[in-house]
Amino acid sequence: MTTYETMAYHLETERLILRPWAESDAAEFRDLVAERGKGVGAVERIRTAIAELLAATETTGIALLPIQRREEGDFIGYCGLIIGRSTLDEPEIAYELFQSAHGHGYATEAAAAVVDAAAATGRKRLWSTVGPWNTPSLRVLEKLGFERHRVATDDRGEHVWLTRELP
Repeated sequence: MTTYETMAYHLETERLILRPWAESDAAEFRDLVAERGKGVGAVERIRTAIAELLAATETTGIALLPIQRREEGDFIGYCGLIIGRSTLDEPEIAYELFQSAHGHGYATEAAAAVVDAAAATGRKRLWSTVGPWNTPSLRVLEKLGFERHRVATDDRGEHVWLTRELP
């Protein structure tokens, strides 16, 4: 098994800060998940999810990080690396933003910082899986140099696999 450097858990861009999760993120994280249209979960369940994310970070050395806008200081979503449908050697990049934050380039900006952080760990390739209906996410990934690899179906439905080689 290849050994990788630990991913940086604090990333900054011109407009954004990506940082480790805090318990105080629970209510906003719950509201973000609620935008998926499957109801509003209990804050306690979200606190448990945050604890699980932090534990996974300790175990894997990769992280899914909250995104906050630098000037406003508000939580607008998350971005980072996960194992997902892939592997620790070639993890997936994942991101989700509040609908009100869509269309401002935040996902592209945050994901570019995560791609750089992934490259700094020594990894050679990243993956992403996206629903074929999610044109905005597919555009973000294409801007970042991801290329379509295949389309597959699993218990969560159809998804497009994209990949990007790292320097």
